[in-house]
Amino acid sequence: MHVFLIHTLMGFIIDLLVGDPPRLPHPVVFIGRGIARLEKLARCITSSPGGLKAAGVGIVIAIVTFSFGITSLIMWAAWQVSYYIYLLLGAWIVSTTVAARGLAEAAGAIRQLISEGDKNAARQQVGWIVGRDTKTMDRGQMVRATVETVAENINDAVVAPLFYACIGGPALAMAYRAVNTLDSMLGYKNDQYLYLGWAAARLDDLAGYIPARLTGLVLLLAAWLSGRDWRRAIRAWRRDAARHPSPNSGIPESAMAGAIHVRLGGHNVYSGVASFRHYMGDPLEDLRPDHIARAVDMLYLASVLAALCLPVLAWIALKLLQN
Repeated sequence: MHVFLIHTLMGFIIDLLVGDPPRLPHPVVFIGRGIARLEKLARCITSSPGGLKAAGVGIVIAIVTFSFGITSLIMWAAWQVSYYIYLLLGAWIVSTTVAARGLAEAAGAIRQLISEGDKNAARQQVGWIVGRDTKTMDRGQMVRATVETVAENINDAVVAPLFYACIGGPALAMAYRAVNTLDSMLGYKNDQYLYLGWAAARLDDLAGYIPARLTGLVLLLAAWLSGRDWRRAIRAWRRDAARHPSPNSGIPESAMAGAIHVRLGGHNVYSGVASFRHYMGDPLEDLRPDHIARAVDMLYLASVLAALCLPVLAWIALKLLQN
């Protein structure tokens, strides 16, 4: 397990330094292609609710098992060649499951476009990171969508993969990334994916349960260290998190909202259908591009805290188990 902690720290540092170079193959791309092909096959075989639900379970089992298994095989082969190759390859694999830098860069690009008044380009880029309709978004709605995505993905794209890397190494981190990718592609609560995506959504909720609560804690610590309103972040978490439709996403979103003095949630449009999401936080300040910058600052600080604290906690747990 000690080497898993090294993989975790090195993988996080690699992500901060280089992110996801476009010329290098990314495992999530292959996972996504596999999901798309299995979905197409499932829909060719069945269209009944029960059949689609069973097919969804099968897709989840196949993708997660393959992701874990192939990563384990690659790591075993690297171990046979050289410990140092095993170390470096494991760190790189962990880095592909983490997306702190990519998330920060995407949010920063949107902030710049909004600040420059280029609403059409900003709406397009917001559409790349959220699942809702963006064509009619105003300035405040674009800021809100970006801050919500940054907050939610502190858990999904940083803390959760680091958590699983600590306890199970690169293979478990990749299995988690497969779970999260399945949810992002199939886990929609609409007519198209209600049955096929049921298993993906439920497993993602389960896999993110502990990491989401750890994310809330590191966000509180980040708010305190950065001089932001950690008391209001606690209040928003306790009052608003449970109102979110996700058992996990409400925690980082409410804590973020409280810390930076904005109100998240409200009216969204998904595939032309209006939907209301309960408010997170209080509208102490009007949403501005500057709030995206604050959210990114919180992202980086919370990510560093998680990368430092999770291996320490895992090491302490290991020592206690050994005694």
